[in-house]
Amino acid sequence: MVTIVERRMIVPNVHLLTVAAPEVAESARPGNFIILRPDEQGERIPLTIADWDTAAGTVSSIFVQVGASTAKLARLKAGDTIPSYAGPLGNETEIANFGTVLLIGGCYGLGSLYPIARALTAAGNKVYAMIEARSSYLLYWQERLAAVVERLIVVTRDGSRGYKGHVTRLSEILALEKISPDRVIAHGCTFQMMTVAKETKPLGIKTIVSMNPIMIDGTGMCGVCRLTVAGQTKFACVDGPEFDGHEVDWEEFFARREGYSAEENEPLHRSGCASHF
Repeated sequence: MVTIVERRMIVPNVHLLTVAAPEVAESARPGNFIILRPDEQGERIPLTIADWDTAAGTVSSIFVQVGASTAKLARLKAGDTIPSYAGPLGNETEIANFGTVLLIGGCYGLGSLYPIARALTAAGNKVYAMIEARSSYLLYWQERLAAVVERLIVVTRDGSRGYKGHVTRLSEILALEKISPDRVIAHGCTFQMMTVAKETKPLGIKTIVSMNPIMIDGTGMCGVCRLTVAGQTKFACVDGPEFDGHEVDWEEFFARREGYSAEENEPLHRSGCASHF
C-alpha cells in the first residue's frame, strides 16, 4: 500500500499522480512503467513513469481519465492510499549517443518523454521534442521539456499554437525546422505512434514506440499484452514496452484492442463513474 502525495488534473481529463514509493524511485529508469490498483476491487492499470525523486522517495505518472478505474483514481487525493503499486516494470529506454534524436509525444506521452529527454541530453545527444494536442489548452509540461531539449516544437490540430495539423506533417515540419533525426521516439496514443512510424519509414529513420495495450499481471504470465513484432510474438510488459515501430504489426494490434471494447465500457457504466465525465 502506498500513499498519494499529489493527485491533480493538469489539463482537462489528464491527471498527475505522485506517490510515496521510495523503493520504486530508487530503481526507476526512463521508459519503465508501474501497475497499480485504485482500490481493492479495482483492475490493474499500467502507467509509464513520468518522473521520480530518489531523495524524496516519490514517483510520478500521468494518466487520462477514460474508464471506471481511472475515474476512481481521479477521485483520490493527497493522503489517500493505493492498495497495490508494483514497479518499476518493463525494459528501460535505450540511452546512448545516437546523434540527433526527435521525441514525439501526445496526451499522457508528453509526461513519459520527460525522463527520456533528460537522459538522452545527458548522454550527449542533440534532442528535439515535438508535442501535439487537439488544442493549446491540452498541452502541459512544456517548460519542463524545453529545459532539457534543444528545441520544443508544438503542433495543434486547431492551429491555436505552433504548427497546425497532425504528425502527418512530420516530413514537412522536419524540413522547415532543418532537423535530420538519427532516431525518433514516440510516446502517446497507439494511433499517433502508428502514424509516426508510417511517416518515418520512407525516411529511413529508426523509430521507437512505447506500446501500451491492456495489461493484467505485467510479468508475461497472462499473455494479454501480446503483439507481433518482426513476425514474432512479443509481450509488451516483459519484452517491451518499447519496440521498433516499423516492425510492429499495427493491423493485428488494433484488431486485438477492439476486441476488448465492450468489456472496457461495461464497468464504466456499471460503476456510475460515467456520470462524472
